[in-house]
Amino acid sequence: MITTLVYRDNRFAALNPPPETLAALRADESVMLWIDLAQPTPDEISAILEALFALHPLVVEDCLSETRFPKYEVYDDYLYLVMHAVDYSRSGKFTTTELDLLLGKRFLVTFHRQPLKPLQAALDRYRKNPTTAVRGPDRFAHVILDLMTDAYQPAIEELRAEIAGIEHAAIHESGNLLPRLLAARRDLAALRQIVRPQHQIVADLAHGRSGFFRPIMLPYLRDLAEDLARIERSANAWSEQLILAFRVFLNRADHEANLGIRVLTALTALTLPVLVIGGWFGMNFRHMPEVPGRFSYPLAFALTIISTLGMLIYLRKRRWF
Repeated sequence: MITTLVYRDNRFAALNPPPETLAALRADESVMLWIDLAQPTPDEISAILEALFALHPLVVEDCLSETRFPKYEVYDDYLYLVMHAVDYSRSGKFTTTELDLLLGKRFLVTFHRQPLKPLQAALDRYRKNPTTAVRGPDRFAHVILDLMTDAYQPAIEELRAEIAGIEHAAIHESGNLLPRLLAARRDLAALRQIVRPQHQIVADLAHGRSGFFRPIMLPYLRDLAEDLARIERSANAWSEQLILAFRVFLNRADHEANLGIRVLTALTALTLPVLVIGGWFGMNFRHMPEVPGRFSYPLAFALTIISTLGMLIYLRKRRWF
């Protein structure tokens, strides 16, 4: 599907003009175009990318094939930019959708194979406000990139809540925390792999090296690069928090294991008097002075109780029991 916004002398002029008029509009020096190709057919790809804009065959090939990493390439009359929008849910975790942008002095072409909420929001913004003056396609490109960066916030908030839950569980809850911790680590690694290269690309664009962003737009790009850098720093900090939570979890598990061993040791020590006294009187010696006496049994019983209580008091004082 093709969506076309036409601006003449920086003012909105038409929405989705007839396809046969695009060549004349492309040649008009006063016209600026934004053409969005959403799940385009082969005929639409050929008509726009090859016939209308005469893109380099390698650029067309890159648009048609998905790549995991963002990039940008500068050609004579346009900038080719590949970025990735993020989608996140606790069930599906991180998924990305590629967005190809072709930025020229008087046009912007966006190409994507899956629906993109940030891109749709940008289109809706300009369609609902046709009186807004737009002085360059770089403004469109910035708005799209800015909305794509804002789309990270739901993922950031869910990750922050998940990590806080892991830290609480590491201190206050029992059970196997390792699966949750490893899953959070994978999510953070995926977030860093998505954000870091996009931050580098936006930072390069913010220096004006491409030549397709006007100087007035560079501060906005620097602000966008800082937002991406902030997300990357947060992901790095959360990774360190997870490592600390894991260490706390291991120390707590070791402490609980030591408590169990200490209790078992205390129980063994508590039964020691009974075993010693019972073993002594159960030796069945032929001549044993303690056995024939009238009070031998009460004495042995009392000695067992007293020595056991004494051992219990000793263990309590040592806080072993």
